[in-house]
Amino acid sequence: MVGRPEVLERVPWADPQVWQRANARFPVRVPRGWLDAADPTNPDDPLLRQAIPVAAELQPHPGDRPDPVGDRACSPVPWVVQKHPDRVLLLVTKRCHLYCRYCFRRDHDPGASQDPSAVELERALAWCERSGAQEAILSGGDPLALADPKLLAIGRRLRAQIPVLRVHTRAPITWPQRVSDRLAQGLAELGSTWVVVHCNHPRELTAPVRRALDTLVDAGVPLLNQAVLLRGVNDSADVLTELSQALVRLRVLPYYLHHTDAVPGNAHLRVPAARGLALHRALASRVSGVALPAYVVDLPDGSGKMPVAQAVADGRLGLDAVG
Repeated sequence: MVGRPEVLERVPWADPQVWQRANARFPVRVPRGWLDAADPTNPDDPLLRQAIPVAAELQPHPGDRPDPVGDRACSPVPWVVQKHPDRVLLLVTKRCHLYCRYCFRRDHDPGASQDPSAVELERALAWCERSGAQEAILSGGDPLALADPKLLAIGRRLRAQIPVLRVHTRAPITWPQRVSDRLAQGLAELGSTWVVVHCNHPRELTAPVRRALDTLVDAGVPLLNQAVLLRGVNDSADVLTELSQALVRLRVLPYYLHHTDAVPGNAHLRVPAARGLALHRALASRVSGVALPAYVVDLPDGSGKMPVAQAVADGRLGLDAVG
């Protein structure tokens, strides 16, 4: 990881005071490889817009929602979220390799543990086992922030009771050296396990990232991608087309394009729903069905994801909505 002094030295436009204030609210952490792939002199660099705090992050916005996707009301026990009877989500950590500035899970209490205690984890696992779910989703934070033995032990326990496991991780993109042959083989041996990665821009697909993705696919682990539509990052039909086509070539299926969740601090990165729909229509005219992600919104009432077009038609999301 790149420390604060190094980032401030390499990124001349980064504001030390903004960094300090933002870090007190939500950690700032930038992997060195991420910074190496960026243009540090350009404040509009799409990689740095996701990673370096700016003054706008500190400004409130009328559309801000502290719990933008309604997780809290759907958490039966700590570290578990269940919005649907057939799926259950287990938050195995709050730690990440890169803390994306648009993240909807910004409730990091600096004085609290970033991982569940042994007692909390056992209670959460027991809930998942008796939940009746057909799919268990490991999320966070980033599940790959855990060491292999702990991650795979959680996976084996859940797979003993639940038919399908998903691991939602940004690590293959932000910290590709985390993906080893041993990890890939361990995930493959769990059986019926999907890895859902998170890549927003084609420049994130560096040579090390491509090797990490190849390692997983070659081991027999199917890969999906979730992207978030972000102003100044990928709100362009050209960028979205390049991203989808690059992912398909790497044997990663574009799965979701998320309407940005209206968490406090990310208003400067949100895209209005009308523009998002226009971009998605343009993308659909350029790529095959295999390369076309669904454009979805995770609604704040906790009811889960739905297509943005349906949410607009139902009056649940305004065309000018930026969250």
